[in-house]
Amino acid sequence: MKVGCFAIVDPFALLEHQLGRIRDMGFRYADVTDNHRGGLLGREFGFAATVSLDDNPFDIKRLFESYGLTITSFCAHANLLDPSSPARYATNEVMQAVRQAAAMGVKHVITTEGDPKSAWGHKLTHDQRVFITAEKLHEPLRLANDLGVYLLLEPHGMLTDSISGIQDIMEMLGAPENLGVNLDTGNSWLGGADPMEMARVFKDKIMHVHWKDLPADWEAKRGTMYGCGFGPIALGEGVVDIAGVYNTLKDAPHLEYSTLEVGGEDNLKKSYAYLKTLGAE
Repeated sequence: MKVGCFAIVDPFALLEHQLGRIRDMGFRYADVTDNHRGGLLGREFGFAATVSLDDNPFDIKRLFESYGLTITSFCAHANLLDPSSPARYATNEVMQAVRQAAAMGVKHVITTEGDPKSAWGHKLTHDQRVFITAEKLHEPLRLANDLGVYLLLEPHGMLTDSISGIQDIMEMLGAPENLGVNLDTGNSWLGGADPMEMARVFKDKIMHVHWKDLPADWEAKRGTMYGCGFGPIALGEGVVDIAGVYNTLKDAPHLEYSTLEVGGEDNLKKSYAYLKTLGAE
């Protein structure tokens, strides 16, 4: 299994800076992380590590290649549980991410339903959440299928932080072959799931992994918080059975790339070294 790095290492710095840091730490793989429609003041004035969904995708690819990095996934984490709005990252943005990924030859676009921000979203029943999530992903999946891209569901919300929730979304969408799973080891544990069980159940559907470990003092947050951006400790130092997940997935049929979502350079280096002891590249 190949290991890459989340493309946000230092705050308030451009993507070019992040890619240089990733390269200098010895990584060869990275993802397209933060992205947006149109222009962004933060990118123009040098303090946001993001790409535009309206960029020439070949410019993005050439930028990563100039730092010796291969793009392994395109993040399109969305808000699918709140009412549709041009101000929300949802169906349209996921479809743009699919087009960008396809043009760059990147096979995996990672998405999730996210946390609802509105009272309306919080009042939805389980079945309503499944329906609205599936409805908003229906067209992105059709487009992805035509473009040879896989859409991967990541544990990062009320539905996707459970095995049954992911299964319900897949069933509502008709279980298309190009709908897979991006296992996030920290998010799944934090949301109340067992990452090992999730790895076993979805082994044949897991096509990417986000690696993070979490400290024991986060136990009180478990089941109340749906996802976190970075693990605050190195892999192997917390409560998540990283070795168990790795060993379960090391022969998964569709899994080649994974990404470290770990905060701090020392923690990143320790985590990379730890995964190498398990057999990763």
